[in-house]
Amino acid sequence: MNQSKLIIFTLFFFSITFLFAQEKFTISGIIQDQNTNETLIGVTVLFPELNTGTTTNEYGFYSITLPKGSYKLQLSYIGYTDKLETILLNDNLKRNFLLNEATESLEEVIITENIEKLSIRKPQMSVNALTSATIKQIPVVLGEADVLKAITLLPGVTNAGEGSSGFNVRGGAADQNLILLDEATVYNSSHLFGLFSVFNPDAIKDLKLYKGGIPARYGGRVASVLDIYQKEGNSKEFHANGGIGVVSSRLLLEGPLEKDKGSFLLGGRSSYAHLFLPLFDLDNVAYFYDLNTKLSYKLNDNNNIYLSGYFGRDVFSLADSFENIYGNTIVNFRWNHLFNDKLFSNMSLIYSDYYYGLNLDFVEFKWNSGIQNFNFKYDFKHYISNNFKLQYGLNSIYYKFNPGEIEPSTPTSGINAEKLIDKYAFENALYLDAEHKVLKNLTLAYGLRLSTFNRLGQSEINIYENNQAVIFNNDFQIYQSADAIGTETVSKNKSIKSFLNLEPRFSAAYQFNRNTSVKTSYNRMSQYLHLLSNTSSPTPLDIWAPSGKFIKPQILDQYAIGYFKNLKDGDFSLEIESFYKDVKNRIDYIDGADLIANDAIEQVILNGKARAYGLEILFRKNEGRFKGWLAYTISKSEQKTEGRTPLETGINNGEWYNTGYDKTHDLSITTSYNLNKKWDFNANFLFQTGQPTTYPNSQYVYNNIVVPNYSARNSTRLPTYHRLDLSATYKPKPEKTKGWQGSWVFGIYNAYNRRNATSISFAQNEDTGNNEATRLAIFGIVPSVSYNFKF
Repeated sequence: MNQSKLIIFTLFFFSITFLFAQEKFTISGIIQDQNTNETLIGVTVLFPELNTGTTTNEYGFYSITLPKGSYKLQLSYIGYTDKLETILLNDNLKRNFLLNEATESLEEVIITENIEKLSIRKPQMSVNALTSATIKQIPVVLGEADVLKAITLLPGVTNAGEGSSGFNVRGGAADQNLILLDEATVYNSSHLFGLFSVFNPDAIKDLKLYKGGIPARYGGRVASVLDIYQKEGNSKEFHANGGIGVVSSRLLLEGPLEKDKGSFLLGGRSSYAHLFLPLFDLDNVAYFYDLNTKLSYKLNDNNNIYLSGYFGRDVFSLADSFENIYGNTIVNFRWNHLFNDKLFSNMSLIYSDYYYGLNLDFVEFKWNSGIQNFNFKYDFKHYISNNFKLQYGLNSIYYKFNPGEIEPSTPTSGINAEKLIDKYAFENALYLDAEHKVLKNLTLAYGLRLSTFNRLGQSEINIYENNQAVIFNNDFQIYQSADAIGTETVSKNKSIKSFLNLEPRFSAAYQFNRNTSVKTSYNRMSQYLHLLSNTSSPTPLDIWAPSGKFIKPQILDQYAIGYFKNLKDGDFSLEIESFYKDVKNRIDYIDGADLIANDAIEQVILNGKARAYGLEILFRKNEGRFKGWLAYTISKSEQKTEGRTPLETGINNGEWYNTGYDKTHDLSITTSYNLNKKWDFNANFLFQTGQPTTYPNSQYVYNNIVVPNYSARNSTRLPTYHRLDLSATYKPKPEKTKGWQGSWVFGIYNAYNRRNATSISFAQNEDTGNNEATRLAIFGIVPSVSYNFKF
């Protein structure tokens, strides 16, 4: 008996030893487009026999470790033909692949992530991805394809108001979104005060919006991350594409610097509606232009370098009395290095600048302000095993804030030159992200970000009694600016205030079967920069300010849980997510706060808190001639600023009040229909609860002056917002795949001419003496036509 047990134990021991000692090898490489050599992000690398796989990273690199043997390898990527090969793995193997475009279905792309069946069990949640093709299909105002308008059709994302800059995510403010273009921060994402975005859809390669469960490699904002990568350019042959529209045109050129090794990309856009204004005896001017550039070069199999840039400007003027110029400048140098088949790195040196200039000729002075940063990033992705992957790195950013400078514009000006005090800061972070497959059906992602922020010295710092820049007047029950009792000077090489925050991140996915999973996530994030704005949406004049002695960093805790299901083998998909967000130290403003040219901004702001919670539903039809998605969000977004002592009333009597971007209901329907090879039709419908606002609810007369009395802050709303947009795309010669290829896009924005209110103002009618409300609406029905081409 004992001998039998010994034999069984010995066999069991050697069997286990054999399994663990089984040889394993790594296959890795780059996956690119067959025709352009453009690296492809998010390609599914699947080994069906082992039911395992991986995806390519932001630079097209993949790595996976498998037991020794012969396997079938399947490569899948939306808009491309699947590739199936047999791989013999008896040593570490470096294998690059080229995929061919499936041209017959390229124009039908809707959302990229749904094609990847493995995403059901990935722990990443609250992420949406759109392709350039999808963005171009969505009908928008004046016929110009627009990135920001496209993402507002996703659940949890709303616009800041028609004709307004920015967007809001899960009840967050516009300044709480981190917007990255090739890893560089974009501080103002709009042209012409929100009519267009700064992103040229022709130059975009990949776009992802992270609303929650945000990985530790991202930091500095508390609402979302919009991560956009530009194309690298065609390293095989020269190509061009562009479009001519009613108010703007664009052109993109790309080609090889050295065939199969280096490439360039150069894209430009400009609007020109202002050229026709003199025909109507109008001296006003409003136009924008921007330039996207990128150079890519493969030094060898293990090293690639990239140099990318963006430059954009908006010009707005009224006759000869007023001129406004603003825009972004970005330069980024990146170096990809492959240490071995399991360790990939990317180093980035980034410069970002946002400039705002104002020239008021009628009072003879110029004004300019802005923010600059210098950013160093070094990131690593370590493919330790199929069940365990690490990403880690560091990030250092140096900031210079120019709150404003005024100078005379003519020799006879009576304005004295004055410079608001420059501010400086230094932000650093270390992070570690892990993706860990714990069980067959359970995958975790967890990480930690350690961030520090140092507010550096400046030439003059106000000193206040009891260290309070805002005081409470008990007699009038209002907050007032405190008077400084002195100043001090601190070298910008020294820190006047420092912050340190640990930011844990965690998410998990449990897979019930190959088509169904539940996911949950938690993330804490810190935001050290604040956009000072007392309007419902950001304007170019708004000023960025760093945390310091009187402004605390915003701290977010967000919790989310979701249910995800692929239906009919991925033909349909359903995503349901619920979230709760809590934000500490959200900036609030005292009544009557003056933010423009204020060198003591701490005298008009208080630190409050905010919260948001809601439910998001996204249902998609991914296959067939008729495709699209329905997105619905029900949510609440509130803010609260309590008194610092029992005698203070706080803002809005210390009660919760709606934020300016709270929208209870948000419904969008996006559809496309492929009639035949020549005609495609697209439509989207939006319905949103009106934005909160504050109306007067009574009035009194004092010394023959009518004084309105206002209701509680944001206690009323603008009328409900809704509109329908339509477009049709006509391709005269769809069979052409070489040479000149053209298409016409016909669009109708706001098809039934809904006059959506941007604001409502109240005034007394001079003739009748009655109080009247006046609705301001920017857009009615707007038809458009544009011609797109490529060769």
